[in-house]
Amino acid sequence: MAEAPQAQNQPQFTIQKIYVKDLSFETPNSPQVFLEKWEPDVNLQLSNNAMVLNETTHEVVLTLTVTAKQNDKTAYLIEVQQAGIFSISGYEKDQIAVMVGSYCPHVLFPFAREAVSDLVTRGGFPQLLLAPINFDTLYQQHVEQAKKQQEAAPAERPH
Repeated sequence: MAEAPQAQNQPQFTIQKIYVKDLSFETPNSPQVFLEKWEPDVNLQLSNNAMVLNETTHEVVLTLTVTAKQNDKTAYLIEVQQAGIFSISGYEKDQIAVMVGSYCPHVLFPFAREAVSDLVTRGGFPQLLLAPINFDTLYQQHVEQAKKQQEAAPAERPH
């Protein structure tokens, strides 16, 4: 019986569900774009949002926006919101922030990458394979940027 409380305090991470929350694919300049030599300029934008569902459950949404332009005209625009519900318990508050801000997006990214690749191919374009992303580095950059903004904020207030 004495071991039961210790088991409850052990860090636990569980994936409850992974799902597509929103999905959009547009080809505003088709069919003309298919008549040109395919030399696109591809831009990827990422964002990550989290919502606490209860004290141990979080929804994390990784949003990928991919824009391919051909001669300054949009060939395709894709937005994928890949979401997951994660149970996270037994971690300190700052550790949970890292899990939600870095580890969960890392889990979600392969699913979002697959959705993007599938949409591009179904849209009639050559396959697009997104490179792996280091979410640990992106999270650290976000934390540093937030610290700088916080430090700058008091200096901007009138006295």
